[in-house]
Amino acid sequence: MNCLECNKALGYTDHKHSMDTLGVELCSEHRPRMTKLIETNKTPREAIQLYYGLKEAGIPSMLEWWDGSKSIDIAISRVKLNIEIDTEYHMMTHEQAINDLEEAMHSFKNGFTTIRIPHVLIKYYLKETVTNILGIMEGLRVHIKAI
Repeated sequence: MNCLECNKALGYTDHKHSMDTLGVELCSEHRPRMTKLIETNKTPREAIQLYYGLKEAGIPSMLEWWDGSKSIDIAISRVKLNIEIDTEYHMMTHEQAINDLEEAMHSFKNGFTTIRIPHVLIKYYLKETVTNILGIMEGLRVHIKAI
């Protein structure tokens, strides 16, 4: 039980509190930073879990990256991939569909690909989700020059 950021050993209380609030192992120094990110940007808890899952797989990514018009949940700049975590599954309205399409258009104009991942996939199938993102990255590397 070590912090995923600094590798500091975690006691039972720190481990339990971190797992209960974020679903990842972070020490008392790094946990408040992520909690503030959630409060400030409404970052989904699953975005933090995916970020650390990608980090564990050796994929450098950025949480809450500003793309010039809005904040992206996770960005992998080397392959120009933006990842948005969908947290709501009620009936999609035409306004939301148009907004999603406009966001995708903005990303494509800047050379980025945006994928949307349902939060339940990360919650229950984190390793499989990371594996699929690795596959997407391989496909993108073939079509664009990695930075």
